Amino acid sequence: MSKVRVGIIGLGSWGSCHLEAFHAMPQVEVVAVCDRNEDRARQLAEQYAVPHAYSRSEDLLERTDIDLVSIATFEHEHFGPAIGALKSGKHVLVEKPISTKLEEAAEMARTAAEHGKMIFAGHLLRFEPRYADIYKAIRSGRIGEPQSMYLKRGRTKGMFRTYKRTHTVFELTVHDLDVAIWYAGSRVKSVKAYGKAVNDDVVPDILWSCLQFENGTMAFLHSNWMTPDEAGIVMNDAAEIIGTNGTAQFANNDSNLQLWDERGRMSPDYFIHHSLNGSTFGVLREQLTYICGCVANGTAPTYTSFDDAVHGIAVAEAIIRSCASGREEQPLA
Repeated sequence: MSKVRVGIIGLGSWGSCHLEAFHAMPQVEVVAVCDRNEDRARQLAEQYAVPHAYSRSEDLLERTDIDLVSIATFEHEHFGPAIGALKSGKHVLVEKPISTKLEEAAEMARTAAEHGKMIFAGHLLRFEPRYADIYKAIRSGRIGEPQSMYLKRGRTKGMFRTYKRTHTVFELTVHDLDVAIWYAGSRVKSVKAYGKAVNDDVVPDILWSCLQFENGTMAFLHSNWMTPDEAGIVMNDAAEIIGTNGTAQFANNDSNLQLWDERGRMSPDYFIHHSLNGSTFGVLREQLTYICGCVANGTAPTYTSFDDAVHGIAVAEAIIRSCASGREEQPLA
């Protein structure tokens, strides 16, 4: 199998994780990287032996030796590079949220179809073992079709200072939106949501969303940026899925390694992305391996769904409208 040739646009904290994971994959060759900070692009290109570095995405997209473009820019900047990459004949991975505007998300899907290219959404929880095993238990009948779902995602107050640039529903809840849509195997017909701004009035740092699906499933999504930094728990997540035949649940706030030192307590995450002995492992690499397999073999993805991601953006917009109106709202698509 020939190597999948990758270009990466956006080298912030998460984009650099993409680079680190791709670099560790023997079936991948990272051809070029791009970041508006030219010095950062050159430094990371040198560190990971990437032959080409750019500060303009247009320059990277002009290359004809790239199969897959990974887009990890700021949330509101995904659309232009994604459309440009598709029109230049490249497959695309768009980090979550795929967009903060439904019309842009839908246009990405249309452009991919028109140009015969695959587009993937960076919803990596489908590859996280606990979430994936719940999906398997649903589909196998072990717990049966979901009747009620509770999905929680908690992050630190310090992270909120960075990520309040984007509404909580797009930055945090969007993960659980994709999981809920995936588990339900249905579309959301109505939303009732409540947001509360505690530490800043830009966007809510506490958000509750109740989803009613067309097939009768209910989902309750709770996102917050309220964990004190001093607690040392970066990811405070939980899930409970009640099916017709059984229940699946987990919480990760006390089930991980804990390090205690003079700085306090820290509970690092090993599921998403971790480096050890010059290699990487975790959910990000599993997701990228799946995507690169689709690209290398020319097979459309069946485990992931860009259509689900587009629907998730429609639901996200309905959640924002419901918070503002105080009423039940319907997704527009």
